[in-house]
This record gives sequence, structure tokens and C-alpha cells, in this order.
Amino acid sequence: MFTAPHTKIISTCCLLLLAGAATDAKAVSADESDAPTSSISPTHEVIKLFNGENLDGLYTWLEDGKYDDPRQVFRVTDGLLHVTGDGFGGILTDQEYENYHMVIEFKWGEKTWHDRADAARDSGLLIHSSGADGGYDGKWMPAIEVQVIEGGVGDLIMVNGAGKDGEPVPIAMTCETSLDRDGEPIWQAGEPRQTFDKNHYRRINWFGRDPDWQDKLGFRGQQDPDSPVGEWTRLDVIADGDHLRMYVNGTLVNEAFDTTPRRGKLQLQTELAEIFFRRWELWPIGEAPQPGILQ
Repeated sequence: MFTAPHTKIISTCCLLLLAGAATDAKAVSADESDAPTSSISPTHEVIKLFNGENLDGLYTWLEDGKYDDPRQVFRVTDGLLHVTGDGFGGILTDQEYENYHMVIEFKWGEKTWHDRADAARDSGLLIHSSGADGGYDGKWMPAIEVQVIEGGVGDLIMVNGAGKDGEPVPIAMTCETSLDRDGEPIWQAGEPRQTFDKNHYRRINWFGRDPDWQDKLGFRGQQDPDSPVGEWTRLDVIADGDHLRMYVNGTLVNEAFDTTPRRGKLQLQTELAEIFFRRWELWPIGEAPQPGILQ
């Protein structure tokens, strides 16, 4: 905001503001528009990414509809952010963020779709997102994914893809890992740090992922800390510089260092499974309620 000493200046500025307001809101959020020039960090108060009433501050991207969502895959139902699951894509923040303690509370719905009707319910939280909307396989902006899937909540996945210039977006991290029975990297605190990037394995499983995991509806491992279908699960992601920590219902399940990038937009996925969110917040680091305490 600003003040001006002359009425003529004020009138001119008002005309410019009105002209700007006439710009198509969808275009402002779209990939072709000017990208955010700086990232936001919560400092003295909580940033509510979902306000419980509408999708203000967010925009949608679907593989088949791009910036249009005619099926209302993303909607507000009874005060909840309701993702029906009918398609591939995501709902993204208009702004970029860094240095935060994110708190999400979600629960699975009953509906699954198409060729994943009998597969494990699947979604995901994508952080540090940068590049082109749909830059990964036409579905998502390149990012670091905190997996949300039955049996695998808290896995880390590098979602590689194109930037707005068409070139690959650099994504990398280091993690303390060992190998599970099947030779897949699994987070183990205190083990030697390994570098993961586009030239190496792109997934780091959470520490207790069942080695007999199966991609089937309703799968549940013996150590899974997330809540059963229909009950609320709290997911905490602490992004402190280039250091990430992930908690599921209060259990530290995964960790990464030296992340590239360390800031970006935030996305919630649709991947052919219905899911509800009642809380999506960014807290100043050190000020959020203790992980595991539900709202």
C-alpha cells in the first residue's frame, strides 16, 4: 500500500488497480504468468493454506484439463478440502514457501477410480515445487514428494520434470539409509549419508515400510503409524533450510539433508483415490503443536 499527496495520482493508481483486477484470475495462477519473485516463511503467526471455506490462494492443475476442473475434483465439502480422486493432478499454492513447520490432517474416503480401483489408496504432498505446471509427465510440477499412500506415508520421492524453459529441474538430497530386504533404500538414522538425484535411486522409504508391501486396496503394514481408513492422520513436515523431517501421528518416519531446491510451491495430489483434508497450515519452526496431537 502507499499514499500520494495529490488526488490526480490517487485516481491514476486506482485506474491501474481496476485494470489489474480485470485480469483473468486463472491466468494469474497459470504457468504463463509471472512466477512469485520471493518465498514466504511464517514468522509470527500461522499461515492457513486452506481456510475451510473456499480455495482462495490455491489453483488446480489436471492432466486432462490443465487449469480447468470441470468435474470439481478439488472442492470444499462441509468445511473440508475434498479431493474426489477422479484424475491425476494437484491443487497448488499461488505462493512459494520455505522454512516452515507444516501441519496436515487427512483421512481417506471410500471412492477409488479407474485402473486403481483395487490398488492402494494413493495421494501425496509435494513440497519445494518449481518449474512448469505438469512438468512431470503432464501431471505435477517438479518437486520433492512426501508420499501419502496406504503402507507408505512418509516415503520420500524425487518428482523430476521440466522447468518453464524446458530444461530439467535439479532435484537432489542426502539421506541416512540402509537397504531393505529387496535392496531398496530405507531411512535409518545414523547410517552413512547417501546422495540421491536423477542419476540415482529416486525413492527413500520410511523406516518401517513393510518389505511385503503390496499395491492393493486397504493394505496396512505391521508398523504403519498412520490411522486406519476413515480416521484422521496428522502429517508434519519441518522444512528448516535444506533439512527435512517428516512425522506421521507423532512418529519421525523420514529425514533428508542438503535438499535441492529448498523452497517452492506446495501441492496436494489427486491420484485416483478420494481423500479429505481438514487442516493445511504453516507454522513458524518451533511454535507448532507437538507432532501427533490432532486438532
